[in-house]
Order: sequence, then structure tokens, then C-alpha cells
Amino acid sequence: MTTLNDELASVAAALSRSTVQIQDRRFGGGSGVIWQADGVIITNAHVIRSDRPTVKLADNRVLDAVCTNRDRLQDLAVLKVDATDLPAAPIGDSDTLRVGQMVFAVGNPLGITNALTTGIIHTVSSKNQTGKNQTGKNQTGTWIQADIRLRSGNSGGALADTQGKVIGINTAIAGGLGLAIPSNIVERFLRRGTVKPYLGVTLQPVAIGRRYRRRLGLLILAVQADSLAESAGLLTGDVLTGVAGRGFTDISDLAEVLWQFSPGDLLQLNLIRAGKSAIAQIQIPDKSGAVAA
Repeated sequence: MTTLNDELASVAAALSRSTVQIQDRRFGGGSGVIWQADGVIITNAHVIRSDRPTVKLADNRVLDAVCTNRDRLQDLAVLKVDATDLPAAPIGDSDTLRVGQMVFAVGNPLGITNALTTGIIHTVSSKNQTGKNQTGKNQTGTWIQADIRLRSGNSGGALADTQGKVIGINTAIAGGLGLAIPSNIVERFLRRGTVKPYLGVTLQPVAIGRRYRRRLGLLILAVQADSLAESAGLLTGDVLTGVAGRGFTDISDLAEVLWQFSPGDLLQLNLIRAGKSAIAQIQIPDKSGAVAA
């Protein structure tokens, strides 16, 4: 038991060294995770209200940071500080998580520096759940749901496994349970950079299917010239029904899916054209904005 306690305490100490406290001047703050040793820090978009917050490291250094990328839809932001050899957190594979697995959360709740709580995975990669982030606003997305205690100030902090590998970024609370953005989504967000996939369509939600089995469709009202939609052969009057066989449940689902794909990935859109089911293949642009060959 002593050996186990020592190992867990060592993991907690390492996570604390990789956790930063973010202060955004007049707007409060939250937590962040040192994702790369060269000064890249990940946090929540709702934690960052200005482009130049300050970051306090575990060794008490206070550094000016620059927000290089922010996505309010996914509630993720990238900060860059002028420092090297920072204690970057090891990043785990969120796709390998299992229900019941023990996890840690590290952050700065209610002004307490590097507080740690423990819990277990409640649901793995739950989709389209709605929760309240630490500002009290509703968010919908793809989550890791953990039976763990979070408070204001935990936003942007790490959800980690017992080996100390970060498998999520804590961002919201739903029904008393913590919601975290999976680490693999964070990695895709970093690879994509500031490029925002833009399909180039005007959409209107419509009900499709039989009377007692209605589901959501997105009717294309217009297709922009020289857009991804045009290159994929999408037409006015097509009704988008889902992605890779998974149906839409909310009008924001398509935008969320676009964000989750990496540059160069192939997106398979399901649609109805002239009453018949069809599929359109769309390639996500690379970081230069071009479509990969």
C-alpha cells in the first residue's frame, strides 16, 4: 500500500508541474496544461477573454502569453509563452479509455493552486451531451464523462490516468459529473492550426423520414462557388443526413464534425438527392488552405 501511495503521489506531483494557472486580467482565469516543452499550453476557450493573458507556472514564474488559436465551438485555445524546456505533460490516447478506469483532475479551483481530485470514467466519448462550462454557459459536444469533482477554476486543467498521461481537458459539468475534451481531439485541433474547414453551403434544418420516425436533415439552399461543397458535387436541394452513417441530432453537428477532422482527412457525407440516398466525399484542406492531393 505504501508503494502504491508513493507512486500515486509521484504522478500527482508530475501533473502539478505541468499545470499552469491562467489569469486573464479583469476576467478571472482558470487552468492550462503544458502540452509541449517549447511553450505551447492548452486551455479552454472560455478561460481566455483577451489575446494576451498571463500564465503562472508551478515554479511561480509569471509569463506573458499570446493566444495563437481559439475555437469557441470546441472550447479549446492554444497559448504560447516565450520559454523552453518546460515540464510538458505526457499525452495519452483517449480512444483507449474504459468505463471504471481511475482518473485524476488537476487545476486551480476557487483560487487553490494545483488542487487534485480523483474519480472514475463514467462514460467514454459520449456524444452530443449538453453541460455547463465553468462560466455557467451551455455547451454541446463530444466528451469524456467522469465521476469526479470539478469547481470553477478547474477549466482548462488536465484529466489524467493513473500513469500521469493527460487524456482530456476538463471543461464542463453535467449533472454533477465532469466533462472533458478527449486528448485525441486536442491533438487534431493542434495539427489543424488556424485553418477552419468551410464547407460553403447555406443550410436549413428540415424533418425527414416517416411520420413517426422523423429525424433531422440539413437542406442545402445554396452552394458557394469554388467551395469544398462544389468540389464534392453537392447541389442545391440536397439534404444532408449525417456523416459516415451517423445521423445528425442537432443543427450544429455538421460544424462540430468538420472541426474534428484533420487536414487531408476524407469526410463522407450522407445525403438524400431526388428521394434517393447518396454519399459525397469531401477532403479537408491542409494547413495551407489547399485540398490535399
